[in-house]
Amino acid sequence: MGTASAVPVTGRYQSAHVLDVHGRLFLIDCGEGVQHQMLKYRVPLLKLDSICISHIHGDHLFGIFGLLSTISMKGRTAPLNIYAPTNFGPVLKFFLSFYGEGISFEIRFVPMTMKSPEVIYETKSFEILSFPLNHKIDTYGYIFREKIPQMNVSKEAVEKYGFTLSEIGMLKRGEDVVRPAGKDEGADFMNGFVRNSGTDEPLVIKNEDVAYRPYAPRSYAYVSDTAPFTQLADWVKGVDLLYHEATYLQELHEPAANRFHSTTVDAAECAVKAGVGKLVIAHYSSRCQYPARYEVEARKVFPETYAASDGDIFDIPEKKL
Repeated sequence: MGTASAVPVTGRYQSAHVLDVHGRLFLIDCGEGVQHQMLKYRVPLLKLDSICISHIHGDHLFGIFGLLSTISMKGRTAPLNIYAPTNFGPVLKFFLSFYGEGISFEIRFVPMTMKSPEVIYETKSFEILSFPLNHKIDTYGYIFREKIPQMNVSKEAVEKYGFTLSEIGMLKRGEDVVRPAGKDEGADFMNGFVRNSGTDEPLVIKNEDVAYRPYAPRSYAYVSDTAPFTQLADWVKGVDLLYHEATYLQELHEPAANRFHSTTVDAAECAVKAGVGKLVIAHYSSRCQYPARYEVEARKVFPETYAASDGDIFDIPEKKL
């Protein structure tokens, strides 16, 4: 929804991403004008599940008041979780003190205080972790990660062995099926139940022979304003898609360090160390008129780098095992 940094630039809004996870929509950061961008790109405002704020600098937050007011006027009644650093608390209190009577839904503020990655949100199929970054004020990144799915049992195996519901449950959990020895194989087989006939040995049906993982878990990491630091690559290790701010070209590495930001090379080196699948960069300085320069520079270090523009869509396709 936005790729600019602190100073507004024509044609670029400020930081905001919408992530669709199994049909649930998460807004990550909330720069000025985010609701206009969501309307422009047809993102349904009322389907927001939660909001994740990295830090309270204005270019990541100034859209929050308008957004909360609008979704209330549109009739939202479901509670809305907002994950943010503790210093967001006074900001929310100020908003509610003046405009709270007009808010039609409960706002649940969840403060971030962790020193290393911790799970902050969880369903049966995925989880969200938050972790601290290295910026001038308290700032947090987020990882969205699918859980390892249950095993599926092949149709051929079901037809061959006639698994009971209890046995299918065992196989889905990754367990083997052990059946007792039997003498009347013919009758059992006709009823769809195979024993190890004629022996005193049980029949062991190995899980690996009849079940499989339907897909490999996918993951996405959001690394907002930060200077490089040692632990970051380990914390986002192996994610399929890494968003990493790249405010400056490498020639401006000194102001980047002084302002606790990253350059194109910093972001690309993190992607290399972490072994990620794809790197997306943005949060461009107002000095930058051509994001393609960022992409060219980062690709010299990490070829799978993409410089984002407002409205871009990046898909993480389902991965078969």
